[in-house]
Amino acid sequence: MTDETKKPTAEQTAEAVHQQVVAHETGRDTAEPPVPRSNQIIKEIFGGSAAISVFAVLLALIFGGILIVLTDEAVAQTSAYFFSRPTDMLQAMWDAVAGAYSALFRGSVFNYLRADDFAVAIRPLTETLANATPLIAAGLGVALAFRVGLFNIGGRGQMLIAAAAAGYVGAYIPMPPVLHLVVALIVGLIGGALWGGLVGLLKARTGAHEVIVTIMLNYIAFYLVSFLLRTPGALQAPDQNNPKSGPILESAQFPALLGDQYNLNLGFILVIVATIYVWYLLNRSAMGFRFRAVGENPNAARVAGIKVERVYVQVMLIAGALVGLAGVYQVLGNFTGGFAAGLDAGIGFDAITVALLGRSKPVGVFFAGILFGGLKAGSYTMQASEGIPVDIVLVVQSFIVLFIAAPPLVRAIFRLPTPDPLFQWRTPKTAAKAEVTK
Repeated sequence: MTDETKKPTAEQTAEAVHQQVVAHETGRDTAEPPVPRSNQIIKEIFGGSAAISVFAVLLALIFGGILIVLTDEAVAQTSAYFFSRPTDMLQAMWDAVAGAYSALFRGSVFNYLRADDFAVAIRPLTETLANATPLIAAGLGVALAFRVGLFNIGGRGQMLIAAAAAGYVGAYIPMPPVLHLVVALIVGLIGGALWGGLVGLLKARTGAHEVIVTIMLNYIAFYLVSFLLRTPGALQAPDQNNPKSGPILESAQFPALLGDQYNLNLGFILVIVATIYVWYLLNRSAMGFRFRAVGENPNAARVAGIKVERVYVQVMLIAGALVGLAGVYQVLGNFTGGFAAGLDAGIGFDAITVALLGRSKPVGVFFAGILFGGLKAGSYTMQASEGIPVDIVLVVQSFIVLFIAAPPLVRAIFRLPTPDPLFQWRTPKTAAKAEVTK
């Protein structure tokens, strides 16, 4: 038998399939020498989603700096004689931006002006982590729904119901210390899960769009909790006319992690556990595989035997519990003597930004929450020391969302390489062979 009549081996067939796919997807001739693997790794690092998020934040800070310059009085004064003494204006611009961002750093990470007292100097970092705690919890709930193709913007309602449930147990049902905290936490998570699960149930049974349903449930939750806070015998504190609950009993409060001089408490540990749980759920569990399959293509998942309607209910139950953890934290972790209907403080909507910046991945959401917590903590120092409005931070957050939503724009500005969609095919004897031998 001659060489021309020999049947190709499985490895040769896999190699041929791989070359055909590469040529079809990239438009590159298979006869051309392959791109070195080191170059592919560089393109994957600098053109991937993580790099886009980092550069989006950098761009947002640059545009924030431009706004600071445009609104600074010293820069405006020096601009009058720019052509005669241009260095004065440039120096004023530098002082404005550097002063603002250094104050942001001092208020969010480390107050180097008080470096002689480490306990005081490190307090900004603990404030950042405290502010980030509810953002991470709510962001995980939004991101988990994103992975299934659901747009969960009902964070406000889920937080309010969870907070009302946990607050009622924490304020009006005395129990032993440890048991009281556990019961209040569980009841709050159940409240958030049921409020989120209702969205999934309506989506599964009636096909109702989750965006409309969550918006309506936000209003229902707000007015329901407001009514309970104005009703004696419900959530309203005894002998009080204001729409506010009674103080949370000490036995139901989250214990402090670093002492009473810091605001960091058990809630931060809980969001770390929640992040690990969501990562394991999505990447190491059968349920997470079904979630991702439905998120990629619900029709294909249905053909493969996955009950898509059940997945919608399951994911919204878990997402509601995660967002509810943020509401529980607002009640059991902030000892202000009770809570009101505005306890969500916009966290339910900020969580959408956190989930987008984190690319709907648990670890990304965790660090995105810390970033936004730092922006919030540092904005007050920036306003107090430099006179820059806190709204500048909101503008920076808005720019982050803008650039996250436009990856091609970020790649064009920084001239980042486009990641190769066939990067996972760079080992044809494994991936392509597996496809051929199925």
